[in-house]
Amino acid sequence: MTELFPFASYWWFYAGFTALVLVLLALDLGVFHRDDHVVSLREATIWTAIWVTGALLFNAGLYYYATDKFGEEVGRRVGLEFLAGYLVEESLSVDNIFVFIMLFRYFAIPPIYQHRILFFGILGAIFFRAIFIALGAVLMQYHWVVILFGVFLIFTGAKMLFSKDESVHPSENPLLKLMRRFLPVTNHFHGHDFFARVNGVLAATPLLVTLLVVETTDIVFALDSVPAVYGLTKEPLIVFTSNIFAILGLRSMYFVLADAIDRFHLLKHGVALVLVFVGLKMSLFAGLPIVVSLAVICVVLAGSIVLSFMVAKKPVVAAEMEPDPNN
Repeated sequence: MTELFPFASYWWFYAGFTALVLVLLALDLGVFHRDDHVVSLREATIWTAIWVTGALLFNAGLYYYATDKFGEEVGRRVGLEFLAGYLVEESLSVDNIFVFIMLFRYFAIPPIYQHRILFFGILGAIFFRAIFIALGAVLMQYHWVVILFGVFLIFTGAKMLFSKDESVHPSENPLLKLMRRFLPVTNHFHGHDFFARVNGVLAATPLLVTLLVVETTDIVFALDSVPAVYGLTKEPLIVFTSNIFAILGLRSMYFVLADAIDRFHLLKHGVALVLVFVGLKMSLFAGLPIVVSLAVICVVLAGSIVLSFMVAKKPVVAAEMEPDPNN
């Protein structure tokens, strides 16, 4: 299928969109969060609403642009593909949030510094997602790669569906082990700095260690999320923008859901079923209309949320995490 928005013709849009995102992030850190503070539920809710509204407005703009340029039928399909991709990315973000909660507990990161870690984590996430999406645009041109990605998503979803909640073991992160071989790590916080001089020696603070683990964790999540959106659309521009909007809203969503994540304990199973469905769509049902895909995604995710409130979560006896030897 010929791309509607080839990079050679729409490089200016990618550049402008990326520049706008960077400006918004600069305003976020330099103006709205210039001073370190604990993000309140009210503030997080407002920012979540802002990012979601921004995504929906972009969705509407993309729909009208595609309709004007390619016709009503194509415009409708493009709009639904973005919406489906955005919903999948947002639902996968909930799983990220659970891991972030565990990491912040593991490294004993004070709430006042958590926004800073998530902010710089997002900068890295945007960079690596762009790389993965560009690679995906090349690989998805081969039918056998599409089938392979579909099987991978089915396997990933099935594993998520039937596996028990696993403990998080940041100390096993290979990049963290490598960093500790070449750079001293202090056990103490030095404000919001990622580096500090201890006895004249440059050392990494717990904030940098946590950021590194958060970043590598997001890379692992991207291995699922990027193919999942490519299972819904063949347009790299839609994959890129839906990913970025979901990532931008991840920080504020974290502070909204951090204390209520256990209430959505069945959402993980809903996300797993969505991954299996998208994998089946890629490998067996490639001609399935996007409106059907969007309907299935909405029903599964909404159903898992409703069931989370109706079915009590079973208590877990096992310890959540191993103690951090450096704290």
